[in-house]
Amino acid sequence: MLTERDLDRIVFGCGNFGGIGSAPNLRSAGDSEEQALQLLDHARRLGLRRFDTANTYGGGTSEKVLGKWLRSQGVSYRQGVQIATKVGNPHGCPPGETPLSRAQIAHHLDMSLRRLGVERIDLYYIHELDRVTPLEETLDAMTRAVEAGKIARFGVSNASLSDVVAVKALAGTGLAARFEYVQNEYNLLAAADAQALIPYCAAHGLRYTAFSPLAGGMLTGKYRHGVAPPPGSRLAQAPEACAAYLSEDSFDAIELLKRSADAAHQTMAGAALRFVLDTPGVDGLIIAPRRIEHFADLGLGPR
Repeated sequence: MLTERDLDRIVFGCGNFGGIGSAPNLRSAGDSEEQALQLLDHARRLGLRRFDTANTYGGGTSEKVLGKWLRSQGVSYRQGVQIATKVGNPHGCPPGETPLSRAQIAHHLDMSLRRLGVERIDLYYIHELDRVTPLEETLDAMTRAVEAGKIARFGVSNASLSDVVAVKALAGTGLAARFEYVQNEYNLLAAADAQALIPYCAAHGLRYTAFSPLAGGMLTGKYRHGVAPPPGSRLAQAPEACAAYLSEDSFDAIELLKRSADAAHQTMAGAALRFVLDTPGVDGLIIAPRRIEHFADLGLGPR
């Protein structure tokens, strides 16, 4: 069960608003604006104050909806929240450009500021390194954004240990002081970062945030090996996102999680989050419930 002390470590993910992630072919599978606003209202009632989106989620819809909701909240609440967004997903890049070029970052940063309705973004991530743009150019663009007062903190996502080391080595003094976060996939079925990257982050003052702590819903117990996924589920709509988890070893681990959760009188989802939060060096995790009742399954609020 999550505790009051865990609330500050929980980030509400807005990746399902207007689509599932950044994929254009999944726009119709996302949460409607009405659903999204209801989920955000409930997140606030539970005490959540950290929100994560990206310029490409739902083709920009996620930022627009989050911005609309923020403008409807009181000034004191808005001043106490952390809004994170990202740049660098290939789906947001026009042909002939590279996602993390100086020009693309400047363009998308201004678009994100307008959609979110803020003057400065609290936390700005490189969504993923594009491996074409020189890292020096990307970091120079981020430095200019810091100097212009457009971003407060900087982070990297979908990054390897060597990526993080390179960013630390190449970031100038101004940007290095703002480099605070690493956001990667981490869960019971994808725990490789615990070997080296998470300890490195802890040792160098970087806050490691886990996305997909439920392995795309695999750790909720709703999928069975060799059985077709429920209609409308993430696995049914976006099987490629869960492909790495569809092994016998994964389902064996899921069965062990179920037994452990049952013995502790927990939901599987709650036990899966506890595994992530209890990993030494993990600062927080991102949840993305799509229905109000899912919050309770995660251990947030009464069941």
